[in-house]
Amino acid sequence: QVQLVESGGGLVQPGGSLRLSCAASGFTFSSYDMSWYRQAPGREREFVARIIRLGITYYADSVKGRFTISRDNAKNTVHLQMSSLKPEDTAVYYCNAVGTEFWGQGTQVTVSS
Repeated sequence: QVQLVESGGGLVQPGGSLRLSCAASGFTFSSYDMSWYRQAPGREREFVARIIRLGITYYADSVKGRFTISRDNAKNTVHLQMSSLKPEDTAVYYCNAVGTEFWGQGTQVTVSS
């Protein structure tokens, strides 16, 4: 049974940091590129970051220089380190195995003073 479980969300002040994690099981994690997406209230889900199997990373322009995606194939985990957070980063963050319908339940990130 495929599972993606996100964690690490919460409430943080503008300028703060959070580290999200996504634990994968039920499929060969190292064989898949992995992505983070986010969805804010009333908006469509949008791409945030991707890390391919070889470790090359891609970012949305809105988060470039502030967010870092990484993966640990030994632990079947993908992380999203978020720094210099802004109120517009507020959303539910989801991880996804690229090219599949494997999605987690999401973790809420709220950036507010």
